[in-house]
Amino acid sequence: MIERRELYIDGAWAAPAGGDVITVDEAATEEVIGTVPAGEGPDAERAILAARRAFDGWSTTPVEVRAAAVQALADGLRAREAELAEIMAKEVGTPLAISVRVQVGLAASVFETMAQAVLELPAEERNGNSLIVRAAAGVVGAITPWNYPLYQLAAKVGPALAAGCTVVVKPSSVAPLATFVLADMVHELGLPAGVFNLVSGRGALVGELLSSHPQVDMVSLTGSTGAGVRVAQAAAPTIKRVALELGGKSAFLVGPGADLDAALGAAIRGCFVNNGQTCSATTRLIVPRSQLADVEAKVAAVVDGFVIGNPLDAATELGPVASAGQMRTVLDYIDIGMAEGTLIAGGPGRVDGQDRGYFVRPTVFSRLDPKARVVQEEIFGPVLVILAYDTIEEGIAIANDSEFGLSGAVWAADIPEAVRIATRLRTGQVAINGGRFNAKAPFGGFKTSGVGRELGHHGLLEYFELQSLQFPSADELGSFGETV
Repeated sequence: MIERRELYIDGAWAAPAGGDVITVDEAATEEVIGTVPAGEGPDAERAILAARRAFDGWSTTPVEVRAAAVQALADGLRAREAELAEIMAKEVGTPLAISVRVQVGLAASVFETMAQAVLELPAEERNGNSLIVRAAAGVVGAITPWNYPLYQLAAKVGPALAAGCTVVVKPSSVAPLATFVLADMVHELGLPAGVFNLVSGRGALVGELLSSHPQVDMVSLTGSTGAGVRVAQAAAPTIKRVALELGGKSAFLVGPGADLDAALGAAIRGCFVNNGQTCSATTRLIVPRSQLADVEAKVAAVVDGFVIGNPLDAATELGPVASAGQMRTVLDYIDIGMAEGTLIAGGPGRVDGQDRGYFVRPTVFSRLDPKARVVQEEIFGPVLVILAYDTIEEGIAIANDSEFGLSGAVWAADIPEAVRIATRLRTGQVAINGGRFNAKAPFGGFKTSGVGRELGHHGLLEYFELQSLQFPSADELGSFGETV
């Protein structure tokens, strides 16, 4: 049982304004494994004002010092890898091996790449009689989701701290425990008071205040598209910078002549990673109609063979979803899919042998209308839909027939053909013939999948404002020494 009774505000652990708590359930057992404070408006207000007071000092701290602090957080995550991976396996349901590699490992990599990126970023640019310099954006409100608690935290806190911003973090109420461990690391590191603040609480109170508060200069959210709309609306009256990484319904498009077995292996992994709880999951598999029956048989054989169980068991390939509410949502979509298409694998009902826990049977539907709800709407669980096309032009049109545009994949007969198809997809990233995720490449979406980019130097730039210093002449600028 992990009981966190205090919030991290202004460089110290502090009692919350109220006495309410948020309980955290273990996804595989439904047992309460921890509690955190249910922070309220006054707590968020204290944290925001602390971040504001700290901003001038942190933003003018030498970049080498800021980069070293961000690198130290990467090192701290790696040092506590086993502890953190187990926490998130329990909170989120992620199988332990993936939790080690992705939940912790990817988070550490993001902090590390941000420490490198800020040192490599040119401090200024000269253009005519103008010197263009970068200024930290200010106080950042970081609202993180439950599916990848530390990775998404790193994608916001890493660039913010590296750029010279101060932050107030609000983690998801479903999976907040790992964020508190990171706050322990911040405290041990001795960052100046107010640079990093943590206020757990419900979105309607803490998240709303972070989005609307006039002393917050930027808000970064990862969440559903509906949550993004609410944050943008709350932020609009104060014209603050908004970065949104939102929903997805990504397509995996298999081209004619592609290596079908290799493509399907990648497509299945891309859909069911983290038990389907991934915004960029390739949940729409689009294949040539002539191969549909073969695809259905091959996919069903793999999905029906998944080892489902407690994520702490090394043999487990697929764990539970994170909460009772998410389980209900996914099961409702499976019921909808039963009426809309042909069931290929899985289906409604409990997983055999799992009487407790938020387990959902990995499910595949095929022979669907491209406008069906299970095709168009984000399910955020272990559900794959298969769609067929007669021509590659039709396949591209089906892939683009979505309000989302976060991610995708193409597997074609060769790389040039895959690239030709990929560049026609309206989505923020595309894996080419099994290309791997790159933590240094920009991540974000088209359409309702978001605004702005995370990761790498593109993600770092989101946390800067540009300031142009106009000199009397280009000659006088040319004789001026390096400023920063």
